[in-house]
Amino acid sequence: MKLRRRRILSMALVAMMLLVFTAACTKVDTGKAGDNGGKDAPQEATRAKYETLKDGDTIHIGIVTGTVSQAEDEFRAAQEAIKKYGNADEGGMIRHDTYPDRFEAEQETTISKIVAMADDPDMRAVIVNQAVPGTSAAFQQIRAKRPDIILINLTAQEDTVMAENSSDLVLDADNVSRGYRIIKAAKDMGATKFAHITFPRHMSIELLALRRAIMEEACKDLGLEFISLNAPDPTTDIGVPGAQQYIAENIQPWIDKYGKDTAFFCTNDAHTEPLLRGVAAGGAIFVEQDLPSPIMGYPKAFSVDIQDKAGDWQAINAEVEKAVVAAGGSGRMGTWAYSLGYSLTLGAVDLVQEVLHGKMELTNIDNIIDCIDNYTEGAKWMAVNYVDRASGEKKDNHVLLAQDTYVYGKGYLGMDKVEVPEKYMTMNIDLDAIKASQEQAEGETGE
Repeated sequence: MKLRRRRILSMALVAMMLLVFTAACTKVDTGKAGDNGGKDAPQEATRAKYETLKDGDTIHIGIVTGTVSQAEDEFRAAQEAIKKYGNADEGGMIRHDTYPDRFEAEQETTISKIVAMADDPDMRAVIVNQAVPGTSAAFQQIRAKRPDIILINLTAQEDTVMAENSSDLVLDADNVSRGYRIIKAAKDMGATKFAHITFPRHMSIELLALRRAIMEEACKDLGLEFISLNAPDPTTDIGVPGAQQYIAENIQPWIDKYGKDTAFFCTNDAHTEPLLRGVAAGGAIFVEQDLPSPIMGYPKAFSVDIQDKAGDWQAINAEVEKAVVAAGGSGRMGTWAYSLGYSLTLGAVDLVQEVLHGKMELTNIDNIIDCIDNYTEGAKWMAVNYVDRASGEKKDNHVLLAQDTYVYGKGYLGMDKVEVPEKYMTMNIDLDAIKASQEQAEGETGE
């Protein structure tokens, strides 16, 4: 609306002033989800033009993640990649950097950090996880000056088409199928209500909004009451501490209001730790995280020391399970046995190496799963190509992945055997309506 008003006012100006004003407006950082730092989305998809390398050729792979406070799993994966393949500054392969916690307000910093990876003449691929707003703009800049670099977008938080067109490969959680399966899992775990905790910015992200819509529809079909709740966005002035404090203070009142047989779900990683602690204390239900992992919230929520078990996911999950069961969460709290953020990051590093040496194809689903399996022994991965909601076109460079839900004190729930009804797979949504609805939901957004 702000830009529209400016355009209306500019009509009264002379042509030269109009051109100057319009040029200035294109540089404005709106700070909205899906914004790409003032750069237009590419009209057509672009792909890397790389040459197959020989054994012994130097390969540098850039990884950009959030910090520990906002994206611990992805950060730890990058550190593990450095441990395994070496630091590029010390003769190894991996170059790692982090974007700001307040990435919405500091998009230019995010973009510059990603683009800086391409200054390394030996850089062959750049992986961003999570791909926050600004990633597509950064990828476009890299593509313009280094078309040989493979660009990997993990867990996109921008417009889907923009992410697909600016990236060689997009990997994400299967939020389409999970929208149904999480509700089915909640019912199987004893839930009669499902509380969805988020904020308007996240409901501007297409796949998150689509998952919410599917969840609400699935609740109707499976006999659960759907509850929409707000909590502060950690990227606003309230920050991560304020957002976590809000969850800590409100989870018990929510349980008192809606009952212990309510399954709580949040879309933000920073909200997860206090939510888990509160769900256990109040005897409610928690199916799995937005980006599931045994270390997403659980260790800090239940004081589990996993420092000596880094990377050993079976051992980590076993320790977390003991703590959750001891806290009374047996059969009521779950996750995935392996971290999505951790697995995708390391899997992408291995995939890129195989592709650059001509041994695998970048968008081949079997190849992708093979590389992720290097870090997820025994996991039951499900993978499908994303289908554009408007055109019905299958996107070969966009792959959605999921695992079976692991319930502490009970084991695998068998979600990999649950067939998702076709109507959910083709559901269309009104993104603006969902965001507007979220703005009116119970709770505070911090905006």
